[in-house]
Amino acid sequence: MDLKQTVRSIVDWPIKGVIFRDLTTLMKDPEAFKEACDILIRRYREMKIDKVVGIDARGFVFGAVLAHQLGVGFVPVRKKGKLPAETVEESYVLEYGSGTLEIHKDAISPGDRVVIVDDLIATGGTVGATVLLVRGLGAEILECAFLIELPDLKGRSRIPDCKIFAMMEFEGE
Repeated sequence: MDLKQTVRSIVDWPIKGVIFRDLTTLMKDPEAFKEACDILIRRYREMKIDKVVGIDARGFVFGAVLAHQLGVGFVPVRKKGKLPAETVEESYVLEYGSGTLEIHKDAISPGDRVVIVDDLIATGGTVGATVLLVRGLGAEILECAFLIELPDLKGRSRIPDCKIFAMMEFEGE
């Protein structure tokens, strides 16, 4: 199955000049959604993972499925102000804005082996902040996994000391 064909591209959203890669079309297609999840499950099944960290919001979808199938914990990284207990935070800049992410202080233990999951890596701001949060809590990051990479935006350069996996790439955007 060509998963790339199930991703909708929306020009000039959320701002002019951006091509938004919409994964809701992949997720509504049962075969495509299953295939994307199965790719992640096959990739990480044999690794000794303690937690899957999912980035707000689409990283929750794929990260939670992965954690469930691996029988490990799921940890959400959320936008500031959304988590109820004590948190640590990290700010970031991306291609059309900035923000702050938080994680519960007790979500990860020192030495936990972690995979970070999100839908897309563009400039790397969001995942870069997440890497800092997770490492700040003492975890070992095995890999950062994405469904989509936009290599022209050089997101990998924001996290040069992390192994990156992306299912598909969209060039020129």
